[in-house]
Amino acid sequence: MSTALLLAIATASIVILLLLVIKAKVHPFVALLIVSLIVAISTGIPADKIMETIFSGMGNLLGHITIIIVLGAMLGAVIEASGGAESLAQRFSKSLGIKRTVAALTMAAFILGIPVFFEVGFIIVIPLIYGFTKVARVSPLKFGLPMAGVMLTVHVALPTHPGAAAAAGILHTDMGWLMMLGILISIPVGIVGYYVAKAMNLRQYHLSVDVLEQLQLAKPEGTPKSEVPPPGAMTIAGLIVVPIVLIVLGTLAHTMLAEGSILRNVMTVIGNPPIALLIALALAAWLLGVRRGWSKEKLEDLTGRAIPSSASVILVAGAGGAFGKVLVESGVGKALAVTLETLHLPLVPAAFILSLALRASQGSATVAILTTSGLLSQAVGDVTDMQRVLVTLAACFGGLGLSHVNDAGFWVVTRYLGLSVADGLKTWTVLTTLMGLSGFALTWMVWELI
Repeated sequence: MSTALLLAIATASIVILLLLVIKAKVHPFVALLIVSLIVAISTGIPADKIMETIFSGMGNLLGHITIIIVLGAMLGAVIEASGGAESLAQRFSKSLGIKRTVAALTMAAFILGIPVFFEVGFIIVIPLIYGFTKVARVSPLKFGLPMAGVMLTVHVALPTHPGAAAAAGILHTDMGWLMMLGILISIPVGIVGYYVAKAMNLRQYHLSVDVLEQLQLAKPEGTPKSEVPPPGAMTIAGLIVVPIVLIVLGTLAHTMLAEGSILRNVMTVIGNPPIALLIALALAAWLLGVRRGWSKEKLEDLTGRAIPSSASVILVAGAGGAFGKVLVESGVGKALAVTLETLHLPLVPAAFILSLALRASQGSATVAILTTSGLLSQAVGDVTDMQRVLVTLAACFGGLGLSHVNDAGFWVVTRYLGLSVADGLKTWTVLTTLMGLSGFALTWMVWELI
């Protein structure tokens, strides 16, 4: 099949998906499955491989995120029911004021994003976002958009994460310089994201009923107050930090301790994100529930009710993974990469545009970064070590932009923040693209200076 036809099918599939979700009001899970089938049939994927490809794309993604999303939802439910998130929010808001609180949480999200995968970190901070939203009585987008933006920035740009680390290996980039320059460029990119999100929050967006109910922004009069005082702010902060610390320690143990040592094995297990969240959930159940007089039945009911609320996020993200897998198997990404490679652009813009196009075409930032690095591996043979670092960063920032309907992260962010697909494209997609462009501009500027 010709390159032009493959690209036309990919474009048409995204248009059909948007029409189904926005105009026909089809649930995103069903709409994603429909367009996945359309692309698979149109691009000639063998009939006996179509459902296998869809199952593979959905299964691979759900295998990574299902446990994390469910445990994160349960942890959030316990913290929310205890009044702890509001307690922490009130403490911060009283000390800093709302404007400074948004900036402080964005900086905290930047630091959190360095060791913790994007989806994991975002799910961990969701109780914080909801708690601050209720105290300030503002949209969750005020806190959620800038925090998610900076977390995704460090996820794609720093070699503590798989995309940048693997790209460094493919392009033989110095890991230390990549880390230092990645952080230095990611800081102003994060600032750009903060102000772009601030501008976006000047207009109002219609939030989903599920999120509004979870936030309980309008409590009915006469709602009885709990006789048990809410837990302290530091207790809640500690519970949120616990899984982060465990994940960081697990990463450090894996790289710094001798292979086969007992401590390394123990830390690798408890530093795995699902185990770290399970430990945090157990601590929350004891500190916020059992120790404060909650019955076993109440805890079971709280954690049980968290599962249905997370099911929609899981299913839609999984269907997004299936759509992305079909696009990869159809050859759309490869066709697009070959087309752009023939244009013979300078290295830094070539790395950025290739990665951005691949990100847009198949959804995964990591796949976009790795594919771009592979395509450019021969082209960087004669550049200096520092230029090699900048080419790697350009590819990474390409993977930051154009997060849209074929990206599982798009669905995680928009579902938790209560955005419709149309508003998600106007906010999250635009935000990630502007941040990616600013990262590329800074990288190219450094290239010109050295």
